[in-house]
Amino acid sequence: MSKYFTIVKDNAKSIRAKSQPVMNITQKEIDLVNSMKDYLVASQDEEIRERYHLREGVGLAAPQIGKNIRALVVYYEAPLEDGTTKVVDHRLINPKIISESVKEAYLRAGEGCLSVDAEHQGYVYRKYKIMIKAFDVKEKKETTISASGYEAIVLQHEMDHLDGILFYDHIDKKNPFIEKPDAIKL
Repeated sequence: MSKYFTIVKDNAKSIRAKSQPVMNITQKEIDLVNSMKDYLVASQDEEIRERYHLREGVGLAAPQIGKNIRALVVYYEAPLEDGTTKVVDHRLINPKIISESVKEAYLRAGEGCLSVDAEHQGYVYRKYKIMIKAFDVKEKKETTISASGYEAIVLQHEMDHLDGILFYDHIDKKNPFIEKPDAIKL
């Protein structure tokens, strides 16, 4: 038995439900979001992942753990050009995209999801740059986040969960590997 969350799979009706905004952010929601971050950190540790049979993840939205509220977490180490890494750590309640680029991007290897066990091959086009307004659990205040590239893609993937959308809904059914000429391949 795992001491971590049970991940809601894509065949569950609740994963397709639109999540509700958190009207009054209490310690309960803050604790939930922080525990979602702890789950991601654990999933990225090979020993813990094997012991508790976790799948590695970089993002987690509240609907994926059975809570249909507008909350999400993104956590991973991003390599920098100088050989070091920076930690990307977003713990957000009520995130909303307030601006986005016209330019699109996609992951060459495609997207995956903790809630989706089956493989869905194809490109998922998302905005290359986004700006999000949200309550930042880490900072305990409203904030604006500017993200681009991989970070923006992960944030958009998690935000889709809040509206009951899964990554494979974006894949072109007739031509899953269609390449848009102006999109940035990551």
